[in-house]
Amino acid sequence: MAALIQLENITKSFAGIHALTDVDFDLNAGEVHALVGENGAGKSTLMRVLGGEFRPDAGRTLINGAEVRLSGPTDAIRRGISVIHQEMALAPDLTVAENIFLGVLPAAINWRSLNERARALIQRLGFDIAPGEQVSDLSVAHQQVVEIAKALSRDVRVIVFDEPTAVLSTGDARRLLQIIKDLRGQGVGIVYISHRLDEIYEIADRITVMKDGRRVGTVTPTDTPVDGLIRMMVGRPLSQLFGDKPHTTLGEEIVRVEGLTLPNGVRDVSFSIRRGEVVGLGGLVGSGRSEVARALFGADPIRSGTIVLKGAPFKPRNPRQAVRRGIGLVPEDRKAQGVVLDMAIRENATMADASRVTRAGFFRAGAERRLVQSLIASLRIKLQSMNDPVSSLSGGNQQKVVLAKWFNTGPDLIILDEPTRGVDVGAKTEIYSLIHRLASEGKAVIVISSEHAELFGLCDRVLVMGEGTLRGELLPPDFEEEKLLTLSMTGQHQQAPEART
Repeated sequence: MAALIQLENITKSFAGIHALTDVDFDLNAGEVHALVGENGAGKSTLMRVLGGEFRPDAGRTLINGAEVRLSGPTDAIRRGISVIHQEMALAPDLTVAENIFLGVLPAAINWRSLNERARALIQRLGFDIAPGEQVSDLSVAHQQVVEIAKALSRDVRVIVFDEPTAVLSTGDARRLLQIIKDLRGQGVGIVYISHRLDEIYEIADRITVMKDGRRVGTVTPTDTPVDGLIRMMVGRPLSQLFGDKPHTTLGEEIVRVEGLTLPNGVRDVSFSIRRGEVVGLGGLVGSGRSEVARALFGADPIRSGTIVLKGAPFKPRNPRQAVRRGIGLVPEDRKAQGVVLDMAIRENATMADASRVTRAGFFRAGAERRLVQSLIASLRIKLQSMNDPVSSLSGGNQQKVVLAKWFNTGPDLIILDEPTRGVDVGAKTEIYSLIHRLASEGKAVIVISSEHAELFGLCDRVLVMGEGTLRGELLPPDFEEEKLLTLSMTGQHQQAPEART
């Protein structure tokens, strides 16, 4: 029996640059076929060919063994192919039902029937979302459910998910994975693009690896360990991803927190961090990790407790005050809070501290250019021009621009909230090296991550949060996922540490 989808010898160039070269890919009905590789490997470009957005320069597309020439996305949808991009294509001012049936709405609409059909599709996915609710009022997870319902309304045979869990909480990601498993059981072919290898190994039947626009190979999760898959993607094993921790002598205490209590449910949190130390904040999403970071940065109010920063009392009232006192925060959502996507790279890199590019209130273009060139070289940011908008960069390079912003301020304490979310394996390694470098330069670093391997690979110790409290501390001999989760959920392992002296 022919595969549901076959892409043969697909080649695609943009302005003379090869994005895809002789790529083969196939998908069976009732299969999850994962597509992995670093940013720029060609994954999304290949799926845009499948979705009819790009026409290949060479090669052919077959559906059930018959060659087709897709004239555009509408043609692909008509043939049962739906691509759900990371940036969702919903109309925010329309209702859930209107979005689901957008493009096929009749001139005279029976609203009761439309809403009932929409409700049935959503309930099929295991959710209860009001069909009349405006999409802009939905959470990201529920917007994604609407996208899937939209695909199911069109008798879909193939769904492509491009980084679907990148902005989802752990719980929402689990529910999405279950939806994908259910769709597979109904005979739908699924292409799954993700940097989260734990998800890949949970749901994929096959994995195709791409690198530099070419197909490296197709393997099965059962026959290929994670270490082998990473070697296929980046040419080096998992053990080398985090690099060698620098031999750093810990210096003076940078920050001491005593009894920190916040209006949002965080209570009685105490810890301290010294120069040259990388400390992780672990725990489940919603445990209070990010809330502690935002309070230290002056973004959220503090109800009670004390903070001592570099030996002096610190009562952060706003982020500007925190920046002046030597604190930097790389936020969890870089696109909404870390950078201004439509602004130039150079402007983003210097916006946190303009003093180095001004004199007597006058802007100095030459000083800005030299400073940004230095930051670009130091962080190895890959770009065409510093005048290009940040939106023109890959996810990993966007994150480096956020880091450049804080490198420019020279902070003593830098907080990294999910520093590699949505970033490919190669870029992760570079960001890990930058974190090691910050520690070796005597900075104090806090890393918040939902990837436990990341915490264990980077940190000198991990403080574990659970339900708004600091439930304990893990040192390297206890760096195990089971211990971290048990501590976060039950507090059973050891008592929360006193602030260190």
